Amino acid sequence: MDALTTWLEKYILPVAAKIGAQKHLVALRDAFIGTLPATMAGSVAVMINAIIRDLPPQFIDGYDGNTIPVIKEIIAINGFVWNGTLAIAGIIFVFSWGYNIARAYGVNELSGGIVALAASIAGITFSFAGEITDLTLDPTTVDAINSNEAGWTATTTGITANGWGWLPLSNLDSNFFFTAMIIGFVATMIFVKLMLADITIKLPESVPPAVSKAFASIIPATAALYAVAVFYWLFAKLVPDMTFLDWLQETIAKPLLGLSQGFGAVILVTFFVQLFWFFGIHGPNVLAPILEGVFGVAQLKNVNLFQEGGAALVNAEGYKWVRGSFDAYSWFGGSGGTIVLILAILIFSKRADYRTVANLSVGPGIFNINEPVMFGLPIVLNPIMFIPFLIGPIVSVSIGYFATIWGWVNPVSQQVAWVTPPFLLSFLATGADWRAPIVTLVAFLATFVIWIPFVIAANKMDPALGEGKMEDAE
Repeated sequence: MDALTTWLEKYILPVAAKIGAQKHLVALRDAFIGTLPATMAGSVAVMINAIIRDLPPQFIDGYDGNTIPVIKEIIAINGFVWNGTLAIAGIIFVFSWGYNIARAYGVNELSGGIVALAASIAGITFSFAGEITDLTLDPTTVDAINSNEAGWTATTTGITANGWGWLPLSNLDSNFFFTAMIIGFVATMIFVKLMLADITIKLPESVPPAVSKAFASIIPATAALYAVAVFYWLFAKLVPDMTFLDWLQETIAKPLLGLSQGFGAVILVTFFVQLFWFFGIHGPNVLAPILEGVFGVAQLKNVNLFQEGGAALVNAEGYKWVRGSFDAYSWFGGSGGTIVLILAILIFSKRADYRTVANLSVGPGIFNINEPVMFGLPIVLNPIMFIPFLIGPIVSVSIGYFATIWGWVNPVSQQVAWVTPPFLLSFLATGADWRAPIVTLVAFLATFVIWIPFVIAANKMDPALGEGKMEDAE
C-alpha cells in the first residue's frame, strides 16, 4: 500500500495539480459555477411543477393541475421562470465563460463576456423557410394566412412559411454550450490578446473610468467579432446546408454525449474524481470540464425534456446518466459517499480520534459537506482509506447506472441543490420517482459493507503511528 501511494504521489499528483491550476480549465469551471443562480432558479421552477403537476397523477386518477385554479397559476409562473433560465441556459453560460476568461487574464471582464456572447449568437440563423404541399385549404383559411404579417403565403394546395428575426430555443439552451465553449473561447482570447498588447483607444485621464474602459475595449472587441464573422462566412461557403452550431452538434456534441453514456466512461470519471480527492485535490473541480461540460449539458437536456413532456419524454428521448446521477447514487455525504464512512465509524470503530471526527462530521455530512471527515480523519493520503474510498463509489455508481439503464428508475431530470440530504436528493432529482431512494439505499448499503472491514482494521492501528506516517507523507 505504501509503495502504491508513493507511486501515485510521484506520477499522478503532479499531473493532477497542474490540471487543477490550469488557467483555462479554472475559468471553465468558474463559468459553470457562475450560471448556478439562473440554472438553480429554473430547476426549482421545473421541480415545483413536477411535484404539483406531474407527481399527483401517479396516485390520483383524473388529476390535472392545469385545471385547478391556484395550481395552474403557479405552473404558469414557473413557466416564466423557466423561459428566462433553462430555456436560454446557453446564452447565460457563454457570457459567464467570456467573463471568466477575461478575468483570468486580468482584462475587462464585462467586455469579455459581451464579446463571447455576441460572437456565439452571430452564428445562429435568424430566418427560416419551409413548405407544405398536398393540402386542401378552403379560401377563408388561405386569405387568413396571406393577410398575416409573418411572411407566410398560402394557396388552396399548400403553405409556404418564411420568417426572419427568430431565435430557436433549441439553439439557445444546453445545445448552445459546445458552440459557446469553442467560439466564445476563440473570440474572447482574440479580445484578451489585443487588450494585453495594448491595441486600444486611449482617452485622457479626466474621462470617467467606466467610459475609458469601454472605449479601450472597442478595437479588440471589433477585431474579435470580425474574425469570428469571417469564419462563419467561410463555413457557410464550405458547408451551405447547416450552421456551424448544427455541424458542431452533429459531429462533436452528440458523439461526445453518446460516449458519456457508456459504462466505461462513467466509471473512469468516478475513478479519477476519487483519485484526485485522495491527494487532497477537489476531484469534481478538476474534472469540471467533463462533469459540467458533458454530463451537465446532458442534465439540462433532461430538465428541458421534463418541462415539455414529463418523465415519459425523458425516458424516451433523454440521457440516462447525467451530472446529478453521481450525486443521487454515489456522492451521498460528498464525493466518495463519506456519510457511509461516518456511519461505519460510529458503529464499528473503537478509536477515540475517529469517533470524535465522525461525531463532528455527521451534521455537515447530512448536507453532503465532507471536508471535516476528508481532512479531519483524514481520508486524504491515508493508506488504509485508499481502497474503500476508491472502490465504494465505483460500486455505488454501477448500481445507480444499471438501475437507470434497465429502466428500474427514471433518469435524473431535475437539477437539485447539492446540499440536499441523500435519499431526498435522488427522489427530487428523478422527478419524484419513489423508486430512486430505494436504489440510493441499495448503493448506500453496498458502500457501507465495503467500508466496514477497513474501519475495523483501523482499530488495530496505533493512532500515534498513523499520525506519524501522515506527517511524513506531508
